[in-house]
Amino acid sequence: MNKVLLHCRPGFEKECAAEVQELAAELEVYGFPRVINNSGFVLFEGYGPEDGNLLMEKLNFAELIFARSWFVVQAELSDMDPNDRISAIMQHAELLPKSGKLWVESGEGDEYRSLLSFCRKFTVPLRQAMRSTGLLTKTERDKMPRIHLFLTDSGNGYLGYSRSDNGSQYYMGIERLKFPSDAPSRSTLKLDEAFSVFLTPEEQEQRAHSGLKAVDLGACPGGWTYQLVRRGMFVEAIDNGEMAASLMETGQVTHYAVDGFKHEPIHSNNHWLICDMIEKPDRVTGLMTRWFINGWCNEAIFNLKLPMKQRYTMVSDCLNQLSSALRHAGVRHEIKAKHLYHDREEITVYVHRRK
Repeated sequence: MNKVLLHCRPGFEKECAAEVQELAAELEVYGFPRVINNSGFVLFEGYGPEDGNLLMEKLNFAELIFARSWFVVQAELSDMDPNDRISAIMQHAELLPKSGKLWVESGEGDEYRSLLSFCRKFTVPLRQAMRSTGLLTKTERDKMPRIHLFLTDSGNGYLGYSRSDNGSQYYMGIERLKFPSDAPSRSTLKLDEAFSVFLTPEEQEQRAHSGLKAVDLGACPGGWTYQLVRRGMFVEAIDNGEMAASLMETGQVTHYAVDGFKHEPIHSNNHWLICDMIEKPDRVTGLMTRWFINGWCNEAIFNLKLPMKQRYTMVSDCLNQLSSALRHAGVRHEIKAKHLYHDREEITVYVHRRK
């Protein structure tokens, strides 16, 4: 098992490939990626016979920015009989670990839309077959390995597994969130997803609860502020535009018509800083650095807008610049970054000041 398949946003295959190859090499797992543009997935093939297993064991999935989900490839399936695909799959399934879930998946690009419909239908009979042999538990279990069948078309694909403790808990790495009808903009889903990705439910209860003070730079019309208000926080909304009247009526939002790059906090006990401004990524990175070095916040979630080219290089440079500046200033910190499902030409970054 020397291959790993990674899901990513269509159009970001090269970034996903460059990242996994670089991080794998740092762990002395050497190989090369196979990329199909706009497919929504990357296949990384190691030179050693067990490099797929080794990579999943040594590389923390949370470190991957551009990968949404991943699994170790057990077998490549080709030219399956359309009248008996299950037999062809089960021939290769005996080496898979006993698992608690089955996910039949595909790419996310436009050409895979009809195939995903087939995947959903095919899941039922394949699940029954795997349960009858004891390969799958009778009921789904979250804390066991997961079996993945990734189809590139109805007769070809990849069969493998992932670990529940080192991967996405969601099908194809996508958490399905419902857009709140009273939210000012759809950007609210980005912050909602970010809280879910970067903080466990327990951490959200401890550090994103009612009564905390927060600052939203570039707030208008209030898509991100909405998520803070929904959690009971009190918000300084900083933007020269207009905030949604529904948010101002809550009494939890104070709006300051100021440039986010010039604003200094009104209160000294702000816990959260959030920022979704359309600005050059290095400029936003510098702004976040300033807030943490000055002690103006304890945690932050912000977006870095991506250029058309050299996107992975830019992301790496900005995160290294931020981490280096905080270390130099004596700020103990944790940084995470992810290309979220609700992100487009941007990534979302989380920074936590450690005590």
